[in-house]
Amino acid sequence: MLLFSVAQLGYGEQKWEPMSMEFALGMKLFGEEKKFVTKRHYWAWTLSGLGLERADTAEKALDVIVDLLEKYGQGGNCSEGGMAFSYHNSFLIADRNEAWILETAGKYWAAEKVHEGVRNISNQLSITTKIDREHPDMRNYAKQKGWWDGKKEFDFAATYSYIDTTKMTVSPGRYCEGYKLLNKHKGNITFETMMEILRDKPSGINMEGEFLTTASMVSILPQDSNLPCIHFFTGTPDPERSVFKPFIFVPNISQLLDTSSPTFELEDPVKKKPHFKIKPDRRHPLYQEHQQALEIIDNKEERAKTMLDNMKKLEKELFKEMESILQNKHLDVDKIVNLFPQCAKNEIRIYKSNNSS
Repeated sequence: MLLFSVAQLGYGEQKWEPMSMEFALGMKLFGEEKKFVTKRHYWAWTLSGLGLERADTAEKALDVIVDLLEKYGQGGNCSEGGMAFSYHNSFLIADRNEAWILETAGKYWAAEKVHEGVRNISNQLSITTKIDREHPDMRNYAKQKGWWDGKKEFDFAATYSYIDTTKMTVSPGRYCEGYKLLNKHKGNITFETMMEILRDKPSGINMEGEFLTTASMVSILPQDSNLPCIHFFTGTPDPERSVFKPFIFVPNISQLLDTSSPTFELEDPVKKKPHFKIKPDRRHPLYQEHQQALEIIDNKEERAKTMLDNMKKLEKELFKEMESILQNKHLDVDKIVNLFPQCAKNEIRIYKSNNSS
C-alpha cells in the first residue's frame, strides 16, 4: 500500500475552522495573533505513518487518518528550523486494487475514489463535486460560515479555498504543471516516466532553495498478486541528481543503515522541553556523501560528468533487473533482502571514488 501526503500551505489559500489558529505559533491568521500554546497535533507524516502501520487497504488507511484528525487535529510547527509555519494536508492513498484522494481543512475532509486516468495533489485542494466520502459536518460548517448556500451543487475545493479553483488546471503552479505532465503521457506511463516528471524543475515539482525536494519515490503496484510491489527511493535531495533505488518487501530484510538517520533518544529536541531549541544533524550516511557529491557537480568540476554517468549507469542496471523480475515472475528472496542496502552502498561508492579523487 502507498500513502503520500502533500502540504496545503495555509497562507490565504484554505478556509478552516478556528482550531487551526491554536498551533499557529505566533503567526497572524485572519488578522488575529495567537500566543504559543502547548496543545500538540499530528503532522502529515505522522498521519501517513500511522495509516500505513494500522491498515492493510487504501480505504482502511483513509479511515485511520480521518479518525485521528477528528480526535487530535493536525498542524504544529512544520519546520525544525527557525521558521514557524503550519499547514493542512492532502493524501494520495493507493493499494493494488484502488486509489483515494483525501483532502483536509482542519478536521473537515473530503475523499474521492479514483477509478481511472491520472491524478496529482500539490498545494491546493483538487476535489470538487465528486465526493465519495466526507466529514459528516463538512457541509453544515460551510453553511454556517456563509461559504455555501446549501442550494447549489457542493464543490469542496471551491467552498474551502480562498483561491479561484475553476482555473487550477490551467493556471501556473505545481498542481497545473503536474497535471499537464501526467496527461501528456496518459495511457503510456511507466515508472521511468514518473521519475522524469519528479525530476522536472521548470514545473516546480523538483524544488530548489529553501523548500528543497528532500527525497523522491516511485512505486509499481501490480494488480497481479503474484508479482511483487517495487518501490524506488532516492533517499537524497534533488531527484535530477540522485539515484532511484529499488526496494521490495520480503521477510528478514537487511537493516537500511546507510539511509537511517541517527537517533538522539532523550536528547532529541522533539522530546525535550521546550521543543526544537536546537537543530541536530539528522543526515544519514548516504545523504552526507550525496551532499559532497553535489558540491562537485555544482562547481562543474571535470570529475562531475564521470560521477553523473556512473549514477545513471547504476540506475539503468537496477531498472533492467526490476523489469526482469516483473516479466519473469521470479523473485530471489535471498538476494532481495540485501537489494536496497547494497544499492545504497554502490551509490556511496560512486560518490566516495569521486570525492577523494
